[in-house]
Amino acid sequence: MLIPCASSEAWAVVAAPNPPALINSYNRTFVFRSMHIIPVIDLLRGQVVRGIRGERQHYAPIESPLCGSSDPREVVPILLDYAAADTLYVADLDALTGGAVQAALLSRLLKHDPGLTLWLDAGFADATAFDALCGELARLGADAERVVPVFASESLASPAQAAAALRDRTRSILSLDRHGEETLDPAGLWRATALWPQRLILMALERVGAYDGPALELLQSVRAQAPGGTRLIGAGGIRHADDLTGAAAAGADAWLVASALHDRRIPRAQG
Repeated sequence: MLIPCASSEAWAVVAAPNPPALINSYNRTFVFRSMHIIPVIDLLRGQVVRGIRGERQHYAPIESPLCGSSDPREVVPILLDYAAADTLYVADLDALTGGAVQAALLSRLLKHDPGLTLWLDAGFADATAFDALCGELARLGADAERVVPVFASESLASPAQAAAALRDRTRSILSLDRHGEETLDPAGLWRATALWPQRLILMALERVGAYDGPALELLQSVRAQAPGGTRLIGAGGIRHADDLTGAAAAGADAWLVASALHDRRIPRAQG
């Protein structure tokens, strides 16, 4: 069964002869058996695109059996409703490819759903970049407190920048990025466990949108290294609900999911 841990967002998986179908008294984030699902959108020039294997130059507006649109104003509420979620992971591809953060669009998403929390990867090179975005969102009338920074190992250039960005260990999220066997990690964060915050994303870009299955050996390896209390969030490869069960058994606390929701490979959350 599932029981709340000391952290209000965390859950522990414990053995039970007849586990309940769903237990989640903290928020609307969907727990499938023993796994949080966090819906994902990739934003490029104001549209939701389908991410496949991290090959960003080939991303195109999503064709979704679930949503029927690539307009984020339509896609986001449908995804959140389907997964019964109140947390959304956003990859701002404009910013990740050297452009400006899509602040006006993010502001509209926050204003549309007052209960929504955004986990945002916008290629933040340091904490100052995130602070600047928060200031812009505030000027646009949005609640910047509901935006959680995702600092990606591919974007943090040095250990000093990483240490400053991850100083708030309870709020900041670190994404450990890789593509195949190559870690995207100029600051050496894959090995710097002392800098890891409480929430850690394992971003296997080669599996994103590819239906190759989750990288469970990677997950188990990082779980063995992670300090106690670290929440591990996987990304990439989910094909069906059984993959989520396997990921939970391997040590994942949550999983970022996009394609398997759009293609209805995971059933709608109940309740």
